[in-house]
Amino acid sequence: MYQKSILPNGIRVLSECLPYVKSVTVGVWLGSGSRSEESYNHGISHFIEHLMFKGTEKRSAKDIAEIVDAVGGQLNAFTAKEHTCFYMKVLDTHLELAIDVISDMLLNSKFSDQDIEREREVILEELSMYEDTPDELIHDLHMEEVWPGHQLGQSIIGTADSIQKIDRSAILDYYNRFYTPDNLVIAAAGNVKHDHLVSLAEQYFGKLSGSKYKIKVNSPVFTLSNKIHQKATEQVHLCLGTDGINQESPDIYAFHIVNNLLGGGISSRLFQSIREEKGLAYSVYSYQTNYSDGGLLTIYAGTRPSNVEQVLHLILNTITDLKTNGLTEAELTRVKEQLKGSLLLGLESSSSRMSRIGKMEIALGKYVPLDEVVAKIDQTTRTDVATVIDNIFNENHRCLTTLGPVDKIVTPINF
Repeated sequence: MYQKSILPNGIRVLSECLPYVKSVTVGVWLGSGSRSEESYNHGISHFIEHLMFKGTEKRSAKDIAEIVDAVGGQLNAFTAKEHTCFYMKVLDTHLELAIDVISDMLLNSKFSDQDIEREREVILEELSMYEDTPDELIHDLHMEEVWPGHQLGQSIIGTADSIQKIDRSAILDYYNRFYTPDNLVIAAAGNVKHDHLVSLAEQYFGKLSGSKYKIKVNSPVFTLSNKIHQKATEQVHLCLGTDGINQESPDIYAFHIVNNLLGGGISSRLFQSIREEKGLAYSVYSYQTNYSDGGLLTIYAGTRPSNVEQVLHLILNTITDLKTNGLTEAELTRVKEQLKGSLLLGLESSSSRMSRIGKMEIALGKYVPLDEVVAKIDQTTRTDVATVIDNIFNENHRCLTTLGPVDKIVTPINF
């Protein structure tokens, strides 16, 4: 049910037909995000994403909101490190309206000085709010320590200083460099006919021209670090990270298994050990980030200052046990079923299906069928998992970032 076409101007158009639903979600993906920025315009990708909702040559911000609400639709956007997405979910009878609205936003936004100044204040407030959310802030601080000076280590939102420096000329320059046909993907999933989608895409996006600005890409290099950020919070927040893999690595499925086994759910080793058995944290988990040329595996825990050393000791013991003894066949089977269940259950809506095909195209340049993903999960062996564990947990790849009322960490950070 997946189809792909390329418009004469180079825009890729993808669809996945789900004839059993009454909705359709259409998304326009840009193959650029905060990684495409320079030091002088840090945060501009996210800034432009905000401005796209502020009005066009023929619609005000209020007009856009009323049009979407009038059909019960959902309109949103997000900026990531290596891509940006604008999407709208509507009843299948309103597909053209969705494409009309998104194309108008992306191709005809005014970027007025008044809107820029107003949205600058909104983003500065967003930054202040973020500073008051330490369980979110810690992750940005951690990536800055792991990849200092690299675009992947910078926060997507920018800094107060960089946001203050962005003006209309910088916005137009960045827009013209990256909002180009060869950098765009239009993806739709739901009760949609591919030929109809292609026709609408050509009608509303066919006149867009230009070529993406070529940026110099430097691969991130993992940095050993043990950094404490003092902050007057009730809890101490920890991120312990290790070098990961890129999104096209053949080890990606074994890496998923390691992550889920460690802290991917309530049955994970870390959750059971630290929360269920010891009661030392409410929130403890692990997650992976995979980019085009690098990645991370990060373990997070939030705990009271008096429990920091014990929690860290338990995390390190869990890693040591995993390195020494590996996982059992029963654990491997359980985690595989967990991965497959999460994947398939998470794709029961047109929104999630659109996101899957759009992100695959913008990140990998190809479509990977679900059957192939499930088969590769099933084919992953304990030996495959053991190899990944040995590769990522070593003395050259460890970074501990701490945020909260703590002066020092006594526990040796060794894998």
